[in-house]
Amino acid sequence: MWVSFSRTSRNIFANWWWTVDKWLLGAVVFLLGCGMVLSFSASPAVAQRINVGTYHFVYRHLFYLGISVTVMLAFSMLGLKYIRRFALLGYVAVLFLLIATLLFGVEIKGAKRWLDLGVQIQPSEFLKPTFIVFTAWLFEMQRRYRNFHGVIISIVLTGLTCFMLLRQPDYGMTFVVAVIWFVQLFLAGLPIKRLLIVGALLVAVFVIGYFALPHVQVRVEQMLTGVFGGEPSYQVKRSLEAFKNGGWFGVGVGEGVVKWHIPDAHTDFVFPVAAEEYGMFFCLAIVLAYAIIVVRSMWLSVRDDNMFIVLSVCGLAASFGLQAFVNMASTLQLGPTKGMALPLVSYGGSSLLGASLGIGMLLALTRKNVHAEDKDDEA
Repeated sequence: MWVSFSRTSRNIFANWWWTVDKWLLGAVVFLLGCGMVLSFSASPAVAQRINVGTYHFVYRHLFYLGISVTVMLAFSMLGLKYIRRFALLGYVAVLFLLIATLLFGVEIKGAKRWLDLGVQIQPSEFLKPTFIVFTAWLFEMQRRYRNFHGVIISIVLTGLTCFMLLRQPDYGMTFVVAVIWFVQLFLAGLPIKRLLIVGALLVAVFVIGYFALPHVQVRVEQMLTGVFGGEPSYQVKRSLEAFKNGGWFGVGVGEGVVKWHIPDAHTDFVFPVAAEEYGMFFCLAIVLAYAIIVVRSMWLSVRDDNMFIVLSVCGLAASFGLQAFVNMASTLQLGPTKGMALPLVSYGGSSLLGASLGIGMLLALTRKNVHAEDKDDEA
């Protein structure tokens, strides 16, 4: 049975196609394609190093990619009320999974971030999109109902969330959650004096964390040492060599060597693999795709008078862009190294699914008729 995609068709697929933003969709498809290509380039070397099948990670990436695209498309077709409800239920479910991770999680490299449910999942990857959309709803509810203390509730939930992330520990995810919540607080119109107080408290927490956590201190000092002419860490040194070797056009598909020397070449350090084998022009195209998603999303949201949409879209876009920036900056010695995936590009089941969930919500909230589908139920 053929599905009509004409403008006059009323089926859900045609409606989705004519209302979804094509610039955002194109950038997302490009990044997913880059992830698939780089999986073939980077992961076989890692697979051989740990004595599994050569295409072990490639097959797994393709499997997760299929699920992720399905999730992304499904959520991009939802209306406002369904996104709100899922954000609430999803956030509560993730909180329980985080508690379960602390109690029964699998410890890898000194961090207990994974939960074994037959397959290993990282609940914190699903935290960002649900937390962002749920807090946006809280801020909107405070604006609509004077007796509803959405900001206070969000402060409590942010503190609880960050506490559980620090217990794993996952400092990078804690940083992202805190910064995005602060951005939403700013956009929600919190008075400047209170905003400055909250900002000062966040800075104080980060400073205390630097002096109290040796692991964080070592990574920051390694980054500063390299910046000021010292010897960078092994992975960053290899990464910088890859960028130098690749030049503008790369050394050729499969010809790079950095993937043989960096253990996380298919995940946290996939960007240097792209630079070495495909060149700087390819890397700039990846950066441009991220920029399109962030800037285009925010531009579309600020044209809307719905606070929930503005806060949700800006929060999701900022989270997506911040994570990409942290990953790429760490490979270029512009920031401390952090085990954070490059969204939609790096290998990883939970990271790919979590990013796709967020992108699906982003595509839904920036659709042209998202209000029309929910005008009978704004709550």
